[in-house]
Amino acid sequence: RDALVAVVCNLKPANMRGIKSQGMLLCASDKDHKTVEVLRIPKGSKPGERITGESFSEAPDAQLNPKKKIFEKVQVDLTTDDSLQVMYKGELLRTSAGVITAPTLKSAVIR
Repeated sequence: RDALVAVVCNLKPANMRGIKSQGMLLCASDKDHKTVEVLRIPKGSKPGERITGESFSEAPDAQLNPKKKIFEKVQVDLTTDDSLQVMYKGELLRTSAGVITAPTLKSAVIR
């Protein structure tokens, strides 16, 4: 309750179970997908703030083309390390307030 979450918000809106979805909540998951945890956003982060990494220099696409499966290609490299920190291709993901983490899942996949 009253927590910030990580959301992919430039997906093309899609109907899911009769409801129009305009974003996707990012969570850490174990390899078997039996344990799922909402990512922890650092205190002091601002709602709507962009998640970045050191080498991110381009502005994000306004809307991802679902036919190109861009997020699916990126998702395979989203993980947590042994310190619970969220990484993309080995690079820490952060907001202006610090690094994004998972509550307990080490070496988890991010979906």
